Amino acid sequence: MEKYQHEQYEYARRRIKQKKRLYFHFVLLLLGSFFLFISNKFFGIDVDSDRYIWGITIWLFIFILHFIKVYITDRFMNKDWEREQIDRLVTLQQKKIDQLETKINEESSI
Repeated sequence: MEKYQHEQYEYARRRIKQKKRLYFHFVLLLLGSFFLFISNKFFGIDVDSDRYIWGITIWLFIFILHFIKVYITDRFMNKDWEREQIDRLVTLQQKKIDQLETKINEESSI
């Protein structure tokens, strides 16, 4: 397998693992929320308090952050994006170095 194909395979494997964890997190959120709701409403655990709602809300917020990381951040800011940014910065640096060398050569010839 060529290096590029191997990188593509590893990227695909890593993305599938991320999505699998996200789906597991979602199922865990649903089951946990259901358990908290049932324990509060039907078993009378901590009836006077709505702390279970805060727990579910915080858990949902963490799930949303996880979702953003998997589907937005990691999707667009992957290895290809990093390479493009590095190449762009190296090109800019080389251009500035060339300009400085040209300027130094012009000044030294005067």
